[in-house]
Amino acid sequence: MIKTLTIVVLAVAAAGAQAQSKSTAESIAEYRALLAEGNPAELFEAKGEDLWKKPRGPKNVSLERCDLGKGPGVIKGAFVELPRYFADTGRMQDLESRLLSCMETLQGFNAAEIAKTPFGKGEQASLEGLVAYIAAESRGMKLNLPQVHPEERKFYEAGKRIFHFRSGPYDFACATCHAEDGKRIRLQDLPNLTTNVGAGAGFGAWPAYRVSSGELWGMQRRLNDCFRQQRFPYPGFTSDATIALAAYMGVNGKGVASAAPSIKR
Repeated sequence: MIKTLTIVVLAVAAAGAQAQSKSTAESIAEYRALLAEGNPAELFEAKGEDLWKKPRGPKNVSLERCDLGKGPGVIKGAFVELPRYFADTGRMQDLESRLLSCMETLQGFNAAEIAKTPFGKGEQASLEGLVAYIAAESRGMKLNLPQVHPEERKFYEAGKRIFHFRSGPYDFACATCHAEDGKRIRLQDLPNLTTNVGAGAGFGAWPAYRVSSGELWGMQRRLNDCFRQQRFPYPGFTSDATIALAAYMGVNGKGVASAAPSIKR
């Protein structure tokens, strides 16, 4: 009897140890996989497709002639090559800043006014749908940000410096959370953005649907929130600093498949 009881106790203990061996990261990954089967980002993608094709703005035209770097109207493959340098604007642009340029030049919107609009409001909400649609058209394609033009290389180096720059009341930098393997905040694993796999997983997942807020966040909003958590002043929407950081992460993630729009907690 005692021998049988001992075997039962050991079996229960072994089962408990096996259950505990599943890491928090694995549990979160399973949770995300279940949610991803019905990712609400699909609703934003549908909205974005309509906004891309629908005549809008003071000029009442669509965005179907917008050049995202692959030629006027070409969407597929554009997302995985942004940010990049655009000769017509003479500046480095990510997806959101490039869309702003097209909304202004093609449709007649005031880009400066949209940039001042809070996230999720007015035409900022339109941008969320547009980035979801355009990102989805490159889902599964490999990140391949160009580093040919001098500005592209300059922005990569600037992004690297910003990433490692420590300041603010807590002496934080992006690197404080995202430059080592195995770090976590609350229940969230933090990707090491200095590595190829980590940068690809981090950069290539945004835009993403945030379950906690019920909203879709683009990279600009994601970076704004990172600055908030560091207690830094908010950067301007589509500022050179945010585009440089995106270039740094995107180039580091070269060759990793894009998963955007993804789903986050």
